[in-house]
Amino acid sequence: MRVASFNVNSVKARMANLVDWLNEAGPDVVCLQELKTIEMPTEPVEDAGYSVQYVGQKTYNGVAILSKETVEVEETRLPGEEEDEQARFLQVLIGGRLRVASIYLPNGNPVDTEKFPYKLRWMARLRDHAEKLLAFEEPLVLAGDYNVCPTDGDCYDPAAFRDDALCQPDSRAAFRRIVNLGFTDALMAIDPGPRRYTYWDYQGRAFERNNGLRIDHLLLSPQAADRLVDAGVDKSPREKERPSDHTPVWCELDL
Repeated sequence: MRVASFNVNSVKARMANLVDWLNEAGPDVVCLQELKTIEMPTEPVEDAGYSVQYVGQKTYNGVAILSKETVEVEETRLPGEEEDEQARFLQVLIGGRLRVASIYLPNGNPVDTEKFPYKLRWMARLRDHAEKLLAFEEPLVLAGDYNVCPTDGDCYDPAAFRDDALCQPDSRAAFRRIVNLGFTDALMAIDPGPRRYTYWDYQGRAFERNNGLRIDHLLLSPQAADRLVDAGVDKSPREKERPSDHTPVWCELDL
C-alpha cells in the first residue's frame, strides 16, 4: 500500500495537476492539506478511482483523505480543544487495516503573536492524541504538513530561518516529543540523504536551485514501520505549470 501526503495549496486551483499525478503515480492513499475551500470538488478525484473524505474551511486550511479502499471516518477535528474549529485534522481507518490521519499543523508565524503559542498547543494536543492511538498497537500513519523542519539539515539556509516558527527550538522539541513516542520518520528511515526537501518558495527560482524545506512528514507507528518497504519525495508535480509550492512525500507499506 502506497501512502502519500501532498499539500496542494488550493485544491480547486491544482485539481488538474492533482488528477494527473493520481493517474501517473497511482498511490493507494493520499492525504491532502490546505484545500482552501469549504466544498471540495470530488468528481474528478472519484473518476480517477478514489473515494474522498474531507473537512473544508473557507479560504484557509482544509484536509482530505483519498483512498482506493473502503474508509471509515473516525475523527474530523483534533481532540483536546473544543473551541478550535480550524480544519486541520482528519483521521480514518482504511480497509480495516490501516489508520491514517491527514494533518495540517499551524505555521506559527510571526512568533511574537498568538499564532506561535497556538502552534505549540496544537502540537501538544497531537502528541496526546498520538499516544492514545499508539495504544491500539496497529499500523498507523500520521501524514501531513507539519510546518516543522526537524533539524538544520531540513532547511537550505538555517541561518536565514533561525527566527522562523518552522525552525524554532520549541517547535523542534514539540516535534521530537511526538516522534519519541515511538514513531518512525518514513523518509529518513529509507533515504536520509541531504537536501531532501518537500517545499520550495515560488520566489527566487527556489525549486530550480533546490533551496527548500522538509516540512511534510510521514510518521509511522512501530507496526507500520515494521512493514515499511520504501519511501521518497516525488518532485514531478512541482515541475508542472502553476504547481503547489509543496510536492508529495510517500511511503510504501507491505500491508
